[in-house]
Amino acid sequence: MPPLPDVLQAFQVQALISYLDHEPTPMIVMNTEYEILAANGAYQRQFAVAGKPYLGHKCYAMSHHYQVPCDQAGEHCPLQSALASKGPDRVLHVHHTPRGPEHVDVELRPIIDASQQVVGFVERLQTVRHASVQASRQGLVGQSGAFNRALGELQRVAASELPVLLLGESGSGKELFARAVHEASPRARGPFVVVDCSGLTDSLFESELFGYEKGAFTGAHARKAGLVETAQGGTLFLDEIGDVPLGMQVKLLRLIESGTYRRVGAVDTQQAEFRLVAATHKPLSQMVLEGGFRQDLYYRISAFPIHLPALRERRDDIPLLVESLLQRGGALPGKRLRTSPEAMAQLIRHDWPGNIRELRNVLERARLFADDGVIRPEHLALQPAISLPSAAPARAKTAATDLTQIARHFQGSRKELAASLGMSERTLYRRLKAAGLA
Repeated sequence: MPPLPDVLQAFQVQALISYLDHEPTPMIVMNTEYEILAANGAYQRQFAVAGKPYLGHKCYAMSHHYQVPCDQAGEHCPLQSALASKGPDRVLHVHHTPRGPEHVDVELRPIIDASQQVVGFVERLQTVRHASVQASRQGLVGQSGAFNRALGELQRVAASELPVLLLGESGSGKELFARAVHEASPRARGPFVVVDCSGLTDSLFESELFGYEKGAFTGAHARKAGLVETAQGGTLFLDEIGDVPLGMQVKLLRLIESGTYRRVGAVDTQQAEFRLVAATHKPLSQMVLEGGFRQDLYYRISAFPIHLPALRERRDDIPLLVESLLQRGGALPGKRLRTSPEAMAQLIRHDWPGNIRELRNVLERARLFADDGVIRPEHLALQPAISLPSAAPARAKTAATDLTQIARHFQGSRKELAASLGMSERTLYRRLKAAGLA
């Protein structure tokens, strides 16, 4: 090992480690040659292997079993980035640990001497508990680049209170990602409440979300708490928020902006306290242009958008997902299912228009035919992709119909109507004209 710079003499490194020992998060000190100089107690407990030395060894050899630095192995290298920028860098990596491969959130901070030269680094390593690199009976599973990018973004936003918008095709695992945001947040001990926004009328959406008072409508025999109240202190997940009726979007916006709401039939205001996560497979920005989604609501919920990859964008994860789904499916007692190499090849080649939901259904059917415990190609009923006409005309027609109904029943000026819909008066005039109502 080359001689250390003066600032990193052994006694100074030990002084730094004695300080870092008070941190509950695993941390190591490295020089600019990727060599581990020291580690705090948390690192030794969580990442060190008894009898296997790590001091003086390369970080990439210990974490990845690589022979070369991460950037030469096709991954992002935080050390190279921090060396170039002289600032911190953060990345999500898959590391080899005593428990097997795990997702690890890595943050690297440079140590800079009096002449403004980077002479070493402090690296913080935090294991991600809400996702697995190995087959698992629950939660998120994956290790592909596309999956890790989404997981890394989730890891960054989870500790904040920012609203999160999950974007992705149907069946891509949006609810699992939303639950992971909750579990990685300071609200993890609070409730995680799911609101399925699809198929709800204005009145039903309002009563489900806000609750109602006794006698508020026929059949309301007692006061009922809404899902907003149920989510107090936790996370409210609005699944398929693109399906929220246009007339209810203004009330949802008021809830998010003011943190207050009223039960149906009530006059007093309730205080809401929750973290918002929303999800949709619809193109909300396009819906805003077509008048089917309020612009102001869109900007409120999309503070931190995360694109979830389709299954065809993460084919490397398919074997891992197959094993996980077979574990979750509940095989018959004493019967352990596996997939033949030929069947696995077919599963990897398939485009999966229905994503993980489709994969799960295919495997559930296949398990019924795998009498000897082996899923073979003839057990797979892989359906070709269904070619659907563009949904844009249908969305535009629905938006125009909603706008027509709202305009006919609105008591007020066109300017007031435009303000209530979150659009300019000029935009409203253009859309009313297109609907024959100008």
